[in-house]
Formats: sequence, structure tokens, C-alpha cells
Amino acid sequence: MASLLGETVFETSGQGPAPNKDFYQLLVTKTDVIWRWWKISLRSEFRNAKPGELKESHQYYLDDSSLQVQVAMVFGNNILEYTRNLCQGQFDYLDRLPDHLLLRIISFLDLEDVAQLSQTSSKFKRLCNSDELWEQILESYCDTVTPEMKALAREVGWKQIFFTNKLQLQMQIRRRRQKSDPNTSTE
Repeated sequence: MASLLGETVFETSGQGPAPNKDFYQLLVTKTDVIWRWWKISLRSEFRNAKPGELKESHQYYLDDSSLQVQVAMVFGNNILEYTRNLCQGQFDYLDRLPDHLLLRIISFLDLEDVAQLSQTSSKFKRLCNSDELWEQILESYCDTVTPEMKALAREVGWKQIFFTNKLQLQMQIRRRRQKSDPNTSTE
């Protein structure tokens, strides 16, 4: 599993909270935590300030409460907690898998489990509601997916098609046919 980790395990950057205009970057590598800052100020005493960098081992970062306070002020407590976990070796390997693999794995879950997984993070919410996933799910549950169903799914979404009952689906396909060819008679 360690091969899933690149040299940089986590990286974020952003501007400090108002009225601060300084820019910050936080990197967590396999062995170190790197904190970089750039002073952005019109004040004369900071005009010639050079960017700074602090590089610490994971253990020093865990013991450095002043740096942790700065990280929390700039990026929030969630990022602070996440970086602490990374420095303690608690990696989230599932989150590091490529989307296409995660979609394949999710497609084997029960629908109730898909709904619960979608509530765990914004990434899983996006994946669990994606058309790619619901197309796979629909194709695994249905014997045939007609070209008309696929065209309708592109318009309204695969998840919507999956949860539409058969009669409503037939009615929507019939309406769609009539819109595309007004000369078609209804039976």
C-alpha cells in the first residue's frame, strides 16, 4: 500500500485570514512537514521581506505547538487534524485511489451502502452521484438498456433513470420520441 503514496503526501496553500494578506503553503512529504510563507504587504518594513520556509520531521511537527497553531489559523482545525494523522502514519489509502477504480468498487455496493458512502466526504458524494456510477449500476440491474434509454439518461441523468419506475420511463421515452418526430402517432 505504501507504493500508493507519492513523495508529497498532502499539499495545500492559501491566504491567511483577514486582515492578513500573507500567502502560505503547507506540504507533508513521507518524512517532513514544510511550511512556507510569503509576506504580502504595502508597509515599508515588510516591502523587502523574503519568503520563508520551515522544514521539520514528522515528530518535530507533532511536538511544535506554535506551528500547529499557525496551521490551524490559516487552514483550519480539520487540516491541522489531518496533517497530524498523516505524521502519525494514519494514511487514507482509499481516498488516494483513482476515481475510475473507486467507481468500479462502489458499483458493487448495495444501494443503501452507496447512499451512506455518499455522506462521508465531498469526494464520495460527487462519485456516488455521478452519471458514470449510475450507468454501471443501471446496466448491472437491467437486462437491456436501449439507445433511447441512453439518450434520455444523457438528458435527465442516469440516477434519475434508475429510480424512475418502468411505466414512467416508457412514458418519458414516448414523449421524447414525439418531440423529436412530431409525425409519430401514439398508440
